[in-house]
Amino acid sequence: MNRLPAVAGTFYPANPKQLHVMIERYLNDADTGEKVPKAIIAPHAGYIYSGPVAASAYARLKKAHGLITRVVLIGPSHHVAFRGMAVSRAESFTTPLGSIPVDLAAVGTILCLPFVEYIEQAHAYEHSLEVHLPFLQETLGNFKIVPIVAGDASAEQVGQVINALWGGDETLIVISSDLSHYHDYVTAQRLDKATSAVIEQLHYEKLGVESACGRVPVSGLLKVAQEKSLTIKTIDLRNSGDTAGDKSRVVGYGAYVIE
Repeated sequence: MNRLPAVAGTFYPANPKQLHVMIERYLNDADTGEKVPKAIIAPHAGYIYSGPVAASAYARLKKAHGLITRVVLIGPSHHVAFRGMAVSRAESFTTPLGSIPVDLAAVGTILCLPFVEYIEQAHAYEHSLEVHLPFLQETLGNFKIVPIVAGDASAEQVGQVINALWGGDETLIVISSDLSHYHDYVTAQRLDKATSAVIEQLHYEKLGVESACGRVPVSGLLKVAQEKSLTIKTIDLRNSGDTAGDKSRVVGYGAYVIE
């Protein structure tokens, strides 16, 4: 089974050449940093809005081309309500840039956890995972993915999944989340700055429902970082008023790395 793109042509170009050029432009405008991250948090909106912010994190993977061979990708559910975490029976996920194989063995590993199950409808139309795939294809080359949609799950549960799949230098953890939604520009800046401080301090229990739509997977990563004595830093913090929208009603975007 192959999971086909659901938002090509809306969130990002369906034409492969246009998609490649767009991502390349975003990546070339971003700082590549000194270290390859172990984990990133990046946004999942339409590329014209959040693409430049996502590229701030993805540009740091350029040095890992051919080295990172597995990506654990966790995003929130926008269409289906469920408890726990959802995996798919799909053997590959396709974008206009080609197909990415799923690490079926890794999926099998986490299915042993009582709160992880196959829920195909959670994946069918979900953009929070899909929009990251072309960025990964442009930066990493050949790799497998472990695609996971998080429903109503605790930080402990998400943390268990991340720990089970943490691996070594071959594994990258990608957490998908936007920040505040539909405030005016100044309010969004204030709220998102406060959320970024909470993220950097690893205070996952202080993340409110309104602070980040991917609060559930973000909380799990922060809990793991706390347990492993890792640090996370903000590398970009903007909103749609900075990129492609008006300033009266914006969505916030942040890019964060654990190196």
